[in-house]
Amino acid sequence: MPMLIRDLVLQPGEPEEMLRERAARRLGLPADAIRAYAVVRRAIDARRQDRVAQVFNVELALKEGVKAERRAAARRHRPDVQMLLVKARPPVVQGASPLRHRPVVVGFGPAGMFAALALARQGYSPIVLERGRDVRTRHRDVMQRFYREHDFDPESNLLFGEGGAGAYSDGKLYTRVNDPLVQEVLAIFFQHGAKPDILIDGRPHVGSDKLPGICRNIRVAIEAAGGEVRFGQRVDDVEITDGSVTAVQVGGERVATDALILCIGHSARDTVRMLARHGVRIEAKPFQFGVRVEHPQKLVDQWQYGAACGRMPLPPADYHLVARGAAGAMGDVFSFCMCPGGIILPTNESHGLIATNGASRASRGGPLANSGLVVTVPPEAFGNDPLAGLAYVEGWERAAFELTGRTYEVPAQRGPDFIAGRMSDGELVTSYPLGGRWADLRRVMPEFVGPAIGRALHMLDERHPGFAGPEMLVTGPESRASAPIRIPRHDDTRESINVSGLYPVGEGAGYAGGIISAAVDGIRTAEAVVARFAPVK
Repeated sequence: MPMLIRDLVLQPGEPEEMLRERAARRLGLPADAIRAYAVVRRAIDARRQDRVAQVFNVELALKEGVKAERRAAARRHRPDVQMLLVKARPPVVQGASPLRHRPVVVGFGPAGMFAALALARQGYSPIVLERGRDVRTRHRDVMQRFYREHDFDPESNLLFGEGGAGAYSDGKLYTRVNDPLVQEVLAIFFQHGAKPDILIDGRPHVGSDKLPGICRNIRVAIEAAGGEVRFGQRVDDVEITDGSVTAVQVGGERVATDALILCIGHSARDTVRMLARHGVRIEAKPFQFGVRVEHPQKLVDQWQYGAACGRMPLPPADYHLVARGAAGAMGDVFSFCMCPGGIILPTNESHGLIATNGASRASRGGPLANSGLVVTVPPEAFGNDPLAGLAYVEGWERAAFELTGRTYEVPAQRGPDFIAGRMSDGELVTSYPLGGRWADLRRVMPEFVGPAIGRALHMLDERHPGFAGPEMLVTGPESRASAPIRIPRHDDTRESINVSGLYPVGEGAGYAGGIISAAVDGIRTAEAVVARFAPVK
């Protein structure tokens, strides 16, 4: 279908079959001139609450063929009607340098999973080492042992295990990364169990109830293509000889490799410290820190949909908000990882820490919505030392644990009380699975973050009445939005700048910020390995 028509509008409730008529009208042709059409993007436009609508991009073909399509596009001469020029991505040519040992992928989150899949499909038989457990065992460890019995396992939790932190997230599959691989990543998710809607929705998501099964399906595909995925395999040490990776140590076993793809995520702090001891170059970088806020979903719907709320069949609303200048010299305060109809989750990887994140099921049908509200912290705040940055974040997470009486309840405050600097009282209602406890949240964040969040709440409440009202809950800390470190790499080879054969990838290395960007980074790095090396014979 070589024509693309953008921004066709349907009112909520109008059937998608009307798109043929709307597209024909845009082209100045009768509806029966269109041979076939397909939706390629779908979104909700709620910028004007009196005109909430569905907006579509459609690919189509005319009955009279390509010449008629070109005439129609030229005649309309407008940017929302154009011919499509589809260019296939060229295949990666395998390199000539011999691999003596199979490539090793450390970590089986989105970056490691997609790197391993790309390598396996090219015949490189990767070995994946994941410190956590397979997704079924991991699910039992989290739901039964941690949530019900408060028995935390530092090697099997919401961060470590099959699928990484992404497996228990909302499964948001939208990104600001402009890379042709984004559609390929979406297609892989669809091929392994996600609904086809993700291929066309403007803000696609999978859901925390669907992601674990999809992760398992991708692992099966990797193994069927010759890869090997090992669980309960924490990398204890890395061997570096004459500036090159030669092996990793795992539970007393030596695994030799020439290509070590490091996809450890942003919470494997012990691994980062081990790499630093070996002299791997690590740099401090800015990161985000703040709180996670919770509102009734119906309140968010009212902000976004206005009079249309409740009268039209609309999905649970989300938001992306910025409080300009609320952090003073530190810049803006902004929302992050908004989860409609979702829950707040614990995201600690060690005993005695509290950190928060958000998730929602595929239906996004829960009564509460949550989002991070964060400030960018510059490296100067912790002395420009990357390891000090890790300790800096960890210190605030430990303070949160201590503040709640050394339990895993989340510290919480109502919005007006946070602004006023007073303790909340009365019933505490939160989606956090381990419960909450009233506390002074400013005691679990850097001194410049609390006032910034307070100013942001006031500003956002003026824009959206009730944002900082009595129905709003502030919890925290939200400290895992991004890592305070980067492992610098060469742009062309994607190797560490001072250790050959070491490929830092994804969020933990400072090169991604979400499922899609991490997956793209994993694929790009796998292709760099393929372009350099020939498979092990």
